[in-house]
Amino acid sequence: MSVIAPDEKAEFVAILHRHRLDEADFLLQEAGTSDVVDEVYPLQGHVTIIRKSTLKERGYRIGHGTAWTIEFEKDLTRGSFG
Repeated sequence: MSVIAPDEKAEFVAILHRHRLDEADFLLQEAGTSDVVDEVYPLQGHVTIIRKSTLKERGYRIGHGTAWTIEFEKDLTRGSFG
């Protein structure tokens, strides 16, 4: 089960388009996700984003209460992905 919400995925793609980057050049790998949904504890996990052309990668916390798309865009602006 993916912790990344559809609106977050859409925002990720929009960020790439704003920066004139090809979506196919980026790979999202989720980890630490669970199929068990506990009503008391929100789902959280971790995503590693890899830019295939440069092999640069960064990790972000994902799930309830995170702002990984904002952090990703900051990293793009700083040149973290080459």
